[in-house]
Amino acid sequence: MDIDIIELSERKARFVLSGVSASFANALRRSILAEVPVLTIDDVNVYENTSILFDEQLSLRLGMIPLKTDIKSFSLPGECTCKGEGCPSCQVSLTLSAEGPKAVYSGDMVPTDPKVVPADATIPIVELKEKHKVVVEAIARLGTGRSHSKWQAGVASGYKNMPVVTIGDCDSCGKCVEVCPREILKLNGSKAKVTDIIECSMCRLCEEACDMDSIKVSSDPESFVMTFETTGALSASELALLAADSIKKRAEQLTEIIGAL
Repeated sequence: MDIDIIELSERKARFVLSGVSASFANALRRSILAEVPVLTIDDVNVYENTSILFDEQLSLRLGMIPLKTDIKSFSLPGECTCKGEGCPSCQVSLTLSAEGPKAVYSGDMVPTDPKVVPADATIPIVELKEKHKVVVEAIARLGTGRSHSKWQAGVASGYKNMPVVTIGDCDSCGKCVEVCPREILKLNGSKAKVTDIIECSMCRLCEEACDMDSIKVSSDPESFVMTFETTGALSASELALLAADSIKKRAEQLTEIIGAL
């Protein structure tokens, strides 16, 4: 297996994964979306709420705020020594106290653990009018996207087969260059050439436009262009490594189960 990184930032990754099957590429995509645990607000104690939002609406908004997560500092409730009853090892509290008139944002929440903060401080929660007040305590726990979408660490995760464009004899008519929607073809001397194969959408418009039938568009069955973004709870590199580690652990568990049969 080979990995060639095309783009890597704090919240986005794009790379070419080669020497693997479509099943493995899809397993990695699903693991990014559903198998990596992150902290998310799971319970909300509302002490006062005279805003225009019902308690349920306010709680829903709080639950969808991504929180920075240190995986090593927390345990899943079902795996914690407290057996899910709630302790500093499996949950963290964030308090919110605000009085109008003002707009309340995610950055106004105060955590008991300074490392657990909203991934973005400017996520709007509610706008308070004169004399409106909100006082709540939010309890965040680890969970995975398999249980609920609010625990999804990755978003917009997908892949495509690596395109393969073969150009034979060319009369430099330029028709393929004109019809290419991604503008990845150009005339170089007496022949059309591909400038950025990764951006090819495999629409095959160039094949149809070529009167000489010289262009063939196909794909590599063992090479994939993968892209994903994060909510900000984890960095893109952390998410990719944890997703791959999750696949490894589940494969080892399957091996043990089969071996015990």
